[in-house]
Formats: sequence, structure tokens, C-alpha cells
Amino acid sequence: MPKPRIGVIGGAKCTSEVAKLAEEIGRGIAQRGGVLLCGGLGGVMEAACRGAKSAGGLTVGILPGSSAKRANPWVDLPIVTNLGEARNIIIVRSSQVLIALRGEYGTLSEISFALKLGLPVVGLSAWEVSPLIHRVHTPQEAVDLAFRLTQEGL
Repeated sequence: MPKPRIGVIGGAKCTSEVAKLAEEIGRGIAQRGGVLLCGGLGGVMEAACRGAKSAGGLTVGILPGSSAKRANPWVDLPIVTNLGEARNIIIVRSSQVLIALRGEYGTLSEISFALKLGLPVVGLSAWEVSPLIHRVHTPQEAVDLAFRLTQEGL
């Protein structure tokens, strides 16, 4: 059976509080046997990858630029797109569910793509733009719900 693919999205820059949440989410995804997908750069993406790697997980970074060297050090598989922000649709399409943390307009675009395509979005301290976003209050709730939603989508 394929491993669940959980996208983690959020700002390329973030506070230490948000980084801690992202790291816990990444660790939880890995502990449950999921694959973490993200934009592969810093901030939320780096913290989530660091958490996943601390638990022996697999991380995939869908990079906006033309060099794998831009990936954060915890990305196992850098996917080089040279598409800039347009790579956000690849993150969404490659994930079964997204966990969204605080971010800027790039994060908002990923949430928008997901909602338009019917992909579940779990929000933890994220944009509040739609009642379709599943709101949670802890990293554990985010991971538990994301895995439940991947099972329901199979």
C-alpha cells in the first residue's frame, strides 16, 4: 500500500513558535509512516522537514528554482521545477491532504488551489478564508486529522 502523502505549507520565514508547530507536525507525519511534501525551502518547510527527518521520515521538496542546492538540508528528494510560485500547484496536486500553517500569499495560493480541486486542507494558525478548512488547535490534531482524511479519500 502506498504511503500517505501529506503536504505541509506555510511561510518561508516564520516565528520560532510556528517553527516548533511545523517541526512537531513533520515528526508526527514520519512517525505515522507518511511522506512529507513541501516547497523545500526555509521557515515552515525547513522545520517540518527537520521534524520528519528526526523520526526517520521521507521528505520531498518541490523547489521553485533551477537548483537542488537551494533545498533545505532536511529534504531527501528535491524536485527542481524552475517554475517559481507556479510550483505551488505541483505541491497541491502531489499531496493527498495539506496541513497549512501561517504563511503569506504563496500559502494562500496553495490553500486556494486545494479548495478549488477538492483537496482537504487542515489549518493550524493558518489563513481563515473558508469554512471548508478543517480547523485544529494542536500539531497532533493536525496529523491525526490529515491521516484520517487520506484514508477517507482512498
